[in-house]
Amino acid sequence: MKDLSKDSVNWLTIESEDAGQRIDNFLFKTLKGVPKSHVYRILRSGEVRADSRRVDASYKLKSGEKLRIPPIWAASPAIVHIVKREFDVVFEDDYLIAVNKPAGVAVHGGSGVSFGVIEQLRAARTGLRYLELVHRLDRETSGLLLVAKKRSALVGLHEQMRAGEIDKRYYALVRGKWRDEKREINFPLLKFTGADNERRVAVRADGVAARTVFYLRQRYAEFSLLEAELKTGRTHQIRVHLTHAGFPIAGDAKYGDFALNKRLQREGLKRMFLHAARLSFRHPNSAERMQLSAPLPKELASFVASLEQADTH
Repeated sequence: MKDLSKDSVNWLTIESEDAGQRIDNFLFKTLKGVPKSHVYRILRSGEVRADSRRVDASYKLKSGEKLRIPPIWAASPAIVHIVKREFDVVFEDDYLIAVNKPAGVAVHGGSGVSFGVIEQLRAARTGLRYLELVHRLDRETSGLLLVAKKRSALVGLHEQMRAGEIDKRYYALVRGKWRDEKREINFPLLKFTGADNERRVAVRADGVAARTVFYLRQRYAEFSLLEAELKTGRTHQIRVHLTHAGFPIAGDAKYGDFALNKRLQREGLKRMFLHAARLSFRHPNSAERMQLSAPLPKELASFVASLEQADTH
């Protein structure tokens, strides 16, 4: 939580980077440790005011206005020692950072993870006032991840995502011989919590629409290398679409072929073969078309090389 008084009313001046966002979202970020239910209560009661006016939770902040916040008591959060870390930067300017995230690193804390990429970047870049994830990658997935350095960049990129203007491409190695040069999969997906209390996704008629286009890039004796184009951005979309189609991703510990994964570990593939390889979007400030790419990590490139070598014998 920001250094706000627990004994008296607090006044905050809204800066330009915070203008335009909903007041409830601003308070959630500002009042760390305060339950959301309490934030909504002080909004409903009129204890939070913008330039002396009562506002509801959907009110959008304006630059320069003064926000009244009542005395707030927050639960003391557990002390977490965040390890400062810089990641492989593919692109950076005043508006955004594109990093090449390694596999095995969460993008943010939560669900049993104390911290992730965004928390480590904030710890390393203490001079930056604003850093927010533009999108997410699964912990086991490597590749391109966008981080906004200004709220205007975050808003602009989210608008492009909603309009389907951001082109995201992934490489996935799957079990089986994929036949089609190009194939679109439209399986609706439903999120649920399994008996093991793990978040999971399944193809269900009552799920939300999900579209992925797959392109065949290479066939091997036992596997196929695919390029996946995301048309929607559902949780675990590529992984579930491929498993449901009968082509599980090599090394996928949640939806894959578990017996095969054990064998692949002995053969050198110790992670899921899914990599966010390319991103195309309009720069949120200049509108210039950006084309970013991240090559296959060494461990994936080495495994592909071993498949190619085996096919020549």
